[in-house]
Amino acid sequence: MNRYVLTFGIATLLLLASCAALQTFETQKVLTNSIGMKLVLIPKGTFNMGLLPTKWVPKPGPQHQVTISNDFYMGVTEVTQTQYKRVMGGNPSGFQGSKVEGDSSNYPVDQITWSDAVEFCKRLSELPEEKAAGLVYRLPFEAEWEYACRAKSSAAYCFGDSTTSLGDYAWSGENGGKKTHAVGQKKPNAWGLYDMHGNVWEWCWDRYSDYPKSAVTDPVGPDEGMTRVVRGGGWDARAPLCQSAWRQDGNPSSTSDSIGFRVALTPSLDIRAL
Repeated sequence: MNRYVLTFGIATLLLLASCAALQTFETQKVLTNSIGMKLVLIPKGTFNMGLLPTKWVPKPGPQHQVTISNDFYMGVTEVTQTQYKRVMGGNPSGFQGSKVEGDSSNYPVDQITWSDAVEFCKRLSELPEEKAAGLVYRLPFEAEWEYACRAKSSAAYCFGDSTTSLGDYAWSGENGGKKTHAVGQKKPNAWGLYDMHGNVWEWCWDRYSDYPKSAVTDPVGPDEGMTRVVRGGGWDARAPLCQSAWRQDGNPSSTSDSIGFRVALTPSLDIRAL
């Protein structure tokens, strides 16, 4: 057989396979990738981001309208220690071994810098199966994170305003026992996301800055700034700090046993181009 024809034929088959995988990706409500990570489709929409300042919520205001103009996928849970080790080859987590009871493989990875999280997304995207399907992973933008956490709720938490139900959805300072816990043990929000409140704080892509005073579409944060946004509260956070709108700023090179991350993706967006 002609060598050129053979090469062209193989290339065509790979292209068709990639297109088929991408088509399947775009129609799935829940995606399971090559390392067993599940991601759920988050529908586009508009919401009010942030909360009006109170004594417990001084930073998240002012509330402003945000439009997310494209569907995107969000990790059903935080990245686990097993998933991180499979992609990165190591596990820096503080909560493993003698610090936990039993196997910590399904605990969220912790002691992660913002740069570590970005590198994980890059390497995951470069795995052969993910690359063939055109899947490019990234950290969620802050607006996406809050939108996904709320799951159409305008209350303080995804389930309402009362802190009495927080223990059903989160490992926080009230019930965390001063450590992380295996992901997915608590109730999910209305879009099927677990541990958006508590367990570990989660890095977002954005640099930390004041909110805009008017409506915005698909905000990605400023181009300059020293710190990055962390969201969601952790095992060490009091109930008010686990609210959907609560935001903190973190040094991107710092680590903590209460900070991890989860991934997001859209097939057409390559975070490395930003």
